[in-house]
Amino acid sequence: MTHQQRPSLVLAPSVNTTTVVTTTTTTTTYAPIQLPPLPPPAEPKDAREYPLLYANFPSSIKRFPLVFPNGSRATFRDGIDGEGDLDEEEPVPSGKGWTMIRPDSTGSSSKVVGLAEAVERYGRKRSHGADNMMEGVEPTTERETHTPPRKKARATHLPPITTLNAAAPPSPLPSPHGSPPPQPIWPSAPPSGASSPQPQAPLQPDLALTTLLTLPSLLSHFTSLPQPLQSHFLLTLLRHSPLPVLRTLHSILTPTLARDFLTLLPPELASHVLSFLPYSTVVRASRVSKAWRAIIDSDPVLWSDLLKSTKIWFGGVTERAFAHSIYARRRLNIPPTSQTLPLSHPYKMLFKSRQLTRTRWVDNENPKHRSFPAHGSSVVTCLLLSHGRIISASDDHSIHVYSPLTGELLQMLDGHEGGVWALAACKDTLVSGSTDRTVRIWNLATGRCTHIFGGHTSTVRCLAIVKPEWIEIEGEGGVITKEKWPKRSVIVTGSRDHSLRVWTLPRPGDPEYRCYGADDSEADPADEDADDNPYHRMHLEGHDHAVRALAARGRTLVSGSYDCTVRIWDIVTGECKWVLVGHTQKVYSVVLDIHRQIACSGSMDGTVRVWNLRTGQCQHTLTGHTSLVGLLGLSPSHLVSAAADSTLRIWDPESGELRHTLAAHTGAITCFQHDEFKVLSGSDGTLKMWNVRDGTVVRDLLTGIQGVWQVVFEGRWCVAASNRNPATVLDVWDFGSDEDEWIGEPPSGFYDDDTEEEDEVEEIEQADVDAMDQDLEVEASEESAEPEEPQECARDSSQPLAVEVEDVPMERVEGIRASKWAPPSKPSGHQRNRPVLGEPSGRAISHPADGIPSRLPPINETPTRPRIRQKQRR
Repeated sequence: MTHQQRPSLVLAPSVNTTTVVTTTTTTTTYAPIQLPPLPPPAEPKDAREYPLLYANFPSSIKRFPLVFPNGSRATFRDGIDGEGDLDEEEPVPSGKGWTMIRPDSTGSSSKVVGLAEAVERYGRKRSHGADNMMEGVEPTTERETHTPPRKKARATHLPPITTLNAAAPPSPLPSPHGSPPPQPIWPSAPPSGASSPQPQAPLQPDLALTTLLTLPSLLSHFTSLPQPLQSHFLLTLLRHSPLPVLRTLHSILTPTLARDFLTLLPPELASHVLSFLPYSTVVRASRVSKAWRAIIDSDPVLWSDLLKSTKIWFGGVTERAFAHSIYARRRLNIPPTSQTLPLSHPYKMLFKSRQLTRTRWVDNENPKHRSFPAHGSSVVTCLLLSHGRIISASDDHSIHVYSPLTGELLQMLDGHEGGVWALAACKDTLVSGSTDRTVRIWNLATGRCTHIFGGHTSTVRCLAIVKPEWIEIEGEGGVITKEKWPKRSVIVTGSRDHSLRVWTLPRPGDPEYRCYGADDSEADPADEDADDNPYHRMHLEGHDHAVRALAARGRTLVSGSYDCTVRIWDIVTGECKWVLVGHTQKVYSVVLDIHRQIACSGSMDGTVRVWNLRTGQCQHTLTGHTSLVGLLGLSPSHLVSAAADSTLRIWDPESGELRHTLAAHTGAITCFQHDEFKVLSGSDGTLKMWNVRDGTVVRDLLTGIQGVWQVVFEGRWCVAASNRNPATVLDVWDFGSDEDEWIGEPPSGFYDDDTEEEDEVEEIEQADVDAMDQDLEVEASEESAEPEEPQECARDSSQPLAVEVEDVPMERVEGIRASKWAPPSKPSGHQRNRPVLGEPSGRAISHPADGIPSRLPPINETPTRPRIRQKQRR
């Protein structure tokens, strides 16, 4: 401890009153007594072995009062806490030409008497007798000739007091170890002839002062003792300590000796410990401290396990898509570097969103509800929820854009000369198809129609936007590679002219194009030569009747036609890979799952067929409906069909088993949408919500209306278009609350948060992810015991660590270690030893969550050369 940090005693000022003719009061202020400093440690101490060495003591120990036997008062101040208080002076109020005078400031101030000088002065005033008592007063030259001022004297520091030995207080104070025993050095009565009482001594030493002066020596002796004796000594002192002292020691020892076991464990063990807790306890544990919050929120294995244990993990495909979507959003919105906590892993956000979806739609009996008119009395043919917009199309030739928050009509997109029967949106781009035989591309940010494509010779009945995504391509010998297709976003349109067309989706800023006859009402867009259109890619012919439905992902296109067939196309080459024959009547609906390589079709013959895209064979024929199956929906766990026989049926897409029949409507099903928790269906004047897992009715959202044209939902929002004679009305429900962080999952399972400009970056990232997929593979048997997951999903669920960990490098660095899209920061002590995707140093060696090092990738693999692995056989 330095001189400036030495402990000290601050004496209370002494007041002496002398009465001769007048009464004179003298106030003497003493400078603080500098106590001997504590010796520094003989050698550097390990904070883990000496946890109290640098601990902060409470103020009651760093500063406390002392009362000496003669009644004098003093304040002990620890060196770190005390000395600065004496030097601090409050600022003196002043202004131009004036200054406030303090009450204790005068032109002349009394002399400040140090403690040693005061004792020596009073010692010279008295004479010592045989018993070492002071009996007389002896005048000294130090006495002032004028009357002592009444003002408080300014304090000056006393020169440091030194000790003659380690146990004795400094001179001129009497020694407690001297012989004879210390006696009071001031008389109890004034000398004879005195007219006033004798001034009191500033203090009379006792054990408290002696202890403070000898503390350095005591500490030196204590540190030299063996630890058992130190323990015995301290325990003896504690046994004789009163309860308040023990409480003070407890308040210091408890937080100092406490250990945060979770932060001291390796990340893998911390994750394993947390995996035994239910999610409600995990959420409470995340509120214990920032360190626990960082560990829990950024652990993908923990949250994937919670998703599985609560039965809201659906195979891994949708989970990975959600995670990639969150990362794409974060790339576009880089968080501030001042953020103290790491960003949550997407699986944590997904868990929260799915829990809200599962509970709020059922428990919230009074969601926010808003209704407003739309499209006059026309039929709403298409309805979308996209990026905070409600987009509706009608047979009145118009497209409207509304705000779900207020119901305000934001935009009216006019231009089509016929009813609009097909819509698809991607960010700020909207594609529409109409009975006027044209395809129009709209900029939703400006409301302008930027492109008009002609070429179809009849109504454009269906269309889809196909975004680039990583898909598995099976080559010769069963070798599977991952490739990204299509290379650029495309539009696929189906028409009643029996054909399909593939167009390049224009990017913002691309040259505008308007087909022949677009601005001339007399011209026919059908006369357009599509080959003159720079955005036209290919014309797919083969169907013998109108194309009624289509579905496309990656490079696979499925089309259903009134010619009773389903065709499988390669979007890139235009090749018709399969013609699927089996339906006996018109095909009205198709759905596609490229991950399981299946397609499903619904027909007027009342059947639903499940087709294997690898072999072109019909895997299952699902019977039960007695009329037209006009609508199909496919999710990871459920295939839902809706028919004109007023029922909906829920099937297992793997086995073809019928799980539930939803029979409560009294008319043909006109619209429906479902996810892994619920089904919303509209029919003859009612909109119902069903529990998809048990097939029961949850509630009626709309009743007493003429008909329901369309219904869509995503996350917390639900929108329905219905007819209330004679007007068409949009109803909007909000099942969330203001504080909910609820991120919806699109019904198609495909997100459009990434941009075309990021394709090259994504290719590098995906190559690294593929490497991690193979490096972190585990045996399929570890997941085969989970009955909730379909067997066909085993290829995804058999790689749990690849599923949970593939996104970890990006997430681990966000908030703890900055990602490549954020400024660098120091890594946290809890960061796992995992690579950062896309670092310039090349592919880092990843370590799976179980601590087993992964193998090194072959040297012939690069971020742009996809890893090839053998097809897994079951």
